[in-house]
Amino acid sequence: MFAGTVTPPRNAIWTWKVMHLSITAFKPLFCQLQIEGRENIPTAGGCVLTCNHTMGPDFLILGYLSPRQVYFMVKAELMEANHWLGRFLSYNGCFPVRRGDGDMRAVQHAVHLVRQGRVLGMFPEGTRSRNGKLQRGRSGAAFVAIQAQAPIVPTVVVNSEPIFHRTNYLSLKPRVKVTARVGKPLPPPADPHDHRALRIYTRDIMNAIADLLPPSLQTNALQTEGAEV
Repeated sequence: MFAGTVTPPRNAIWTWKVMHLSITAFKPLFCQLQIEGRENIPTAGGCVLTCNHTMGPDFLILGYLSPRQVYFMVKAELMEANHWLGRFLSYNGCFPVRRGDGDMRAVQHAVHLVRQGRVLGMFPEGTRSRNGKLQRGRSGAAFVAIQAQAPIVPTVVVNSEPIFHRTNYLSLKPRVKVTARVGKPLPPPADPHDHRALRIYTRDIMNAIADLLPPSLQTNALQTEGAEV
C-alpha cells in the first residue's frame, strides 16, 4: 500500500508519459489518492484491467496507477465528435466501440491487443453508475480475456466523483480522499467456446470487483448480462 505518486510506465509513448507526469504534478490540487495492490498488475504479458464505472474520472486513475500503458475502448460518439480529440485518443491507444450494436470489430481488436501483450482497460458494467453502486456486469471483458487467454485484473476506484467539483478543488478544505484498489489476477477458463464458463467467469469478475468495494457500494454483482461490450 502506498499513496499517490507512481513513476511513468517505461513502455508508454511520450504523450502518455507527459500526461502521467502532469497528473502527478496537479493531482494534489484535486485529490488525495491512495493506491493499493498495484503489484498485482502483471509486469509482462497481456491482461485486462476491469474497473467499476462511476461518474468520476476513474479512467484517468486507472491509467495512472498502471505500471504499463493502458489501451481503452472509447464510445465511438466521443471519438467522432471532434476530429482532433479523436486523433489524440487514437494516438494514445484508444479505439472506438459502438455500444449496443454488438461491435465485434472492436472486440476483435481488443483481443488482438491483449494477445500482443498489451494491457486493456474495460468497464464491465458498460455504463456509468449514477449513485456509485456496482451495477450488474456484461460479459465483454470476460469474453476478451478468454479469447486472448489472458488474466483479468479486478480494480476499483472509490470516491472519485467529487474530484472536479468546484466545492472540492476551489475549497480551502483538504482535497477529497480517493482510493484505488487492485485485486489478484483471475485466470481465464481454457475453453473459448464454453458459454457456461463465460457466464461463470463474468460473475467471478464482478464478485472480485465487489469484494474490493466498501459494503455500501456492493450490489447484485451476481447478475450478469449477455456477451455485450
